[in-house]
Amino acid sequence: MRRTPYFYLVLFISKLVRFMLLKLGRNATNFPGELAIWLCKSFIGRMPKPKKVICITGTNGKTTVANLIEDVLEKTGADFYCNRNGSNVYSGVASLLLANSDWRGRPTKELAVFELDERSSNLILPYMRPDLMLCTNIFRDSYKRNAHPEFICDFLNKYIPDGVPMILNADDMMCSGLKPDNPRVYFSIAKQPGDGEGSRNIVQDVPACPRCGGELQWDFRRYHHIGGAVCKECGFSSPKADYTVTELRETDMVVDIRGESYTFPLANNSYINVYNSLAAIALLCEHGIEPGTIAQTLGSIGISATRYMEEEVNGRKAILHLAKGQNPVACSRAFQNIRDYPGRKAAILFLDDFFDAQHTVENISWLYDADFEFLSDDSVVQLIVAGARHWDVYLRLLLAGVPAERIDHMPETSGAADALRAAEPDAVFILYDVYTIRLAEDTEKLVKEKLKKEAAKNAD
Repeated sequence: MRRTPYFYLVLFISKLVRFMLLKLGRNATNFPGELAIWLCKSFIGRMPKPKKVICITGTNGKTTVANLIEDVLEKTGADFYCNRNGSNVYSGVASLLLANSDWRGRPTKELAVFELDERSSNLILPYMRPDLMLCTNIFRDSYKRNAHPEFICDFLNKYIPDGVPMILNADDMMCSGLKPDNPRVYFSIAKQPGDGEGSRNIVQDVPACPRCGGELQWDFRRYHHIGGAVCKECGFSSPKADYTVTELRETDMVVDIRGESYTFPLANNSYINVYNSLAAIALLCEHGIEPGTIAQTLGSIGISATRYMEEEVNGRKAILHLAKGQNPVACSRAFQNIRDYPGRKAAILFLDDFFDAQHTVENISWLYDADFEFLSDDSVVQLIVAGARHWDVYLRLLLAGVPAERIDHMPETSGAADALRAAEPDAVFILYDVYTIRLAEDTEKLVKEKLKKEAAKNAD
């Protein structure tokens, strides 16, 4: 787009506002871009872009994948910028372009990595053509925004530019079908011991062939619609992957990359972490980094502490685990991780939507799409539910088969740690929404204090 005198006036005003916000100690990650777009709707399109742009989107995992990619790029000496600490919607992208340009709008770095909210693609991708685009997966999400995954697929297909090279999840038949005429590579986890044909989840968003509606024959279904299948009617099938995990071990994984095997370290071997790590590896390889370099660098990188963090306390574990509010698939994965974690577990559930809770308005039907049944396992010895919707979650847990004597629930989040029966669990999980990390961290401190006191009492 042509840059007019008015564009340069908007650029100057927005950069000046950003400068003043920083002087006042504000982070300026969103408002300068929001102002620029309000003054000039085509601002993102008119701003000069770096020589190479990488975009990462998808329902779940995009922040973790983006952080892994950015960590590797940083440790390998790449000169780039990203929105790790900013918004992944259009105003955040505009702010990032402002922050990494001179006063004439020219980019100060040659590479940019953008995490993009899939529902903002219509406001970003028409004005910024990626050189590489990764999609982690397509699931149903918050009912308020994108509960229908086929709508999200149509949305992305409409706004992702033609010809952009795609990196897609081969085990997700919706994700793998995005932009079918674009060049693409796929990543996949090969069938592992324990993978079966049936799904243990309530939500199944690919009940039939995405192409013809025919019956699918599943080779394996890992969870929800993630797995490998072929249509009995038209032959449509999960694609062959270019990056395939062939072997999963406790601390690493073997990945076949176009016929060559490489070993990569893992922070943990839960399927969510494996998919996220594999997606990052695929993108970094397509970007041009050698697999051996990626493997060496990943060895010193863990999962983002805002997504998952374990800390040992006198032989037991306190674990922070993101469980995105009103996202039944993300919560189901977290619940299964709790069930599958070794030993006896307790879990503190902060599942209320942060913004809705401020107005006491929330659609609770998502609770009945989430697999609370995983928490009825006998190894889960206590569940503590805190927040405005504690009665709703309590009822859902009862319907999932959790005995009432294992559940404590309360309206005030401040009382959650006090309710913990510290003598019983080997690990305590704290599940929280993306906007309540501070609450989770404060609760974790109280939990660790309680575990230390219990250990001291036992020592006496």
